[in-house]
Amino acid sequence: MGHQVIVLDFAAIRGLWEIRVKKHKEREKKEKQRIAQSALEKIRQEWDIILECRRNGIPQAAYLNNGVVDTNKILDKVENNSPLIKKIALLNETQKERNKFIFQLSGEHWTEFPDSLKEQTHLKEWHISNTMITTIPAYIALFQELRILELPSNLITELPTEIGCLKNLQELNVSFNRLKAVPPELGDCENLQRLDLSGNLELAELPFELSNLKKVTFVDVSANSFPSIPICVLRMSSLQWLDMSSNNLKDLPQDIDRLEELQTLLLQKNELTYLPQALVNMSKLTLLAVSGDKLVKMPTAICESTTGLKFISLKDNPLETTSFQEIDEITESDRDRELFEKEFMKAYITDLRERETVPCYTTKVSLSVQI
Repeated sequence: MGHQVIVLDFAAIRGLWEIRVKKHKEREKKEKQRIAQSALEKIRQEWDIILECRRNGIPQAAYLNNGVVDTNKILDKVENNSPLIKKIALLNETQKERNKFIFQLSGEHWTEFPDSLKEQTHLKEWHISNTMITTIPAYIALFQELRILELPSNLITELPTEIGCLKNLQELNVSFNRLKAVPPELGDCENLQRLDLSGNLELAELPFELSNLKKVTFVDVSANSFPSIPICVLRMSSLQWLDMSSNNLKDLPQDIDRLEELQTLLLQKNELTYLPQALVNMSKLTLLAVSGDKLVKMPTAICESTTGLKFISLKDNPLETTSFQEIDEITESDRDRELFEKEFMKAYITDLRERETVPCYTTKVSLSVQI
């Protein structure tokens, strides 16, 4: 049997989790910066510079500034045809070449896509966020090389049927827009791997044609209005992560164990009163999160350490009842509130996985708040 943690005063854990959420976001930001800046490549470049300078008999004083290589100071001293100059030029050219395939747009002054976009059909990535754009142009069908389509936090009301022409699309993010429906043609994107439709408050169903997305491993449909897990999702045979939190779920399908590859299932902030026995049959499920306030029935095996499942039962979810000024400032709107809660869960899941070495395999966490 796993251990149970009961917290009677949210004030005791509020500061702790705010710090963890902050650290989690900082880690993600630093990781993105690390990848973008390629620190390892920079170190290699500096060593190449040092070696090249030594071969050319250039003293360290000529290129070191407080122990750091000053490229601006040394490059003009190195021969133009040296391997180092050629390597740096090649790296810069590679980065410029990659940027040619990426389109970025942000800012509330944008209400529609620029006309010049339709001429750039070679693009492989679209990153559009925090604009006033409401529609995706039909000419998106011309972008046959598109791999990533990120459209978070805009005012998009619908996706064009032409999206089904994007056979190479791998990631689609239309979170926190105003979608009410998803076109069946999305099911034709046979190489799609990640699908994020969270935060479209009125979205309540998905077309059955999405069952064709056999390569999808990540689905986030949290903060919508789904009354049940869509049938198409139950037929995504490669699915590993499913976030159905903050919907209108009252029960789970008895055949949920069809998702044989599922590892993480997030169901908190719904209306569930029981959990089906089928969950026990999901051998790869390692993390299950629910709101435990209304649960009256669940398989006892879920709480047994032999299953290897981490079971999180959030009771009296502090994110719903807290009125501290600091939290209110973070969650000014429903969208900000949902984003904060998602960060909270990500930080919590990360924390659990960082403690994989703990002998206890099953963790039940009950947060009972008395303020």
